[in-house]
Amino acid sequence: MLEEEWETNIVELTDEDGETTEFEYLTTIEYEDNRYVILLAPQEEENEEEGEVVILRIQPDENGEDTYVSCDNEEIEQEVFELFMDELAEEEDSELFEEDK
Repeated sequence: MLEEEWETNIVELTDEDGETTEFEYLTTIEYEDNRYVILLAPQEEENEEEGEVVILRIQPDENGEDTYVSCDNEEIEQEVFELFMDELAEEEDSELFEEDK
């Protein structure tokens, strides 16, 4: 059986209390002239199937460096999440199509 190696893109974020947490980068979504990063939070407990998806808005700081800020609008967060799920479904459909060849 052929084994595929999965690369993970780990992003370390530091909160305002100085606590650092590792997240897995999933993708970036553009919505209403803003960019949002989609991250997978680490599992809280070993028996959890998957971690929680975190959506942060990308905002340049005064030096032009990208920073991630919380999305404080639940409606926008839901729209971005739905775009992410659509993108994920398209990728799965594409993979299934490739397997059928």
